[in-house]
Amino acid sequence: MISKGDKVLVLDEDEQGFVQSVSGDQVTIETKDGFILKYSIKELLKVEPKEDNQIENATTRGSIAASLQDKVGPKKRSFVKEKRSKNRDFILEVDLHIEKLTKDYARMEKYDMLSLQLDTTRSQLEWAIANRIPRIVFIHGVGEGILKAELEFLFSRYTEVVAEDANYQKYGLGATQVYIKQNVK
Repeated sequence: MISKGDKVLVLDEDEQGFVQSVSGDQVTIETKDGFILKYSIKELLKVEPKEDNQIENATTRGSIAASLQDKVGPKKRSFVKEKRSKNRDFILEVDLHIEKLTKDYARMEKYDMLSLQLDTTRSQLEWAIANRIPRIVFIHGVGEGILKAELEFLFSRYTEVVAEDANYQKYGLGATQVYIKQNVK
């Protein structure tokens, strides 16, 4: 609390003085040069007698604010840990390369391979929808683009599914990421 006779500093100016009067929020001070000035109480900083010597030294260094900052220690940092849902972090990855799906791929026709890949995609997508998994990445490879085109056609049949190219840095061009919209009626 600032009262008559206290030594004060003006916060955003290089000015100091002694309080002559306090009227509500307005404080009248007399500067060291003899001028009478009025300030809001919010613009003033009371100088304790033991700080007096340090403040005088601060004005010779050029900035009162710099010396006050020297006195204030580093502020403790507060960390607010964000609560994350495990579902949001989990991304189901389904590798549709034929060698990952079956050991007998050498004897299969291309049509049979494509059918197996599409059946796997459909069953994994249905499972994810039933278990409320929000994202799936289908890794299909680059190839000739037939499987990718068939996948796009399959995903277009589902109203609660949005498909787009997956993260290029992680999967390259050969993957499609599917978002499953929740609570669709």
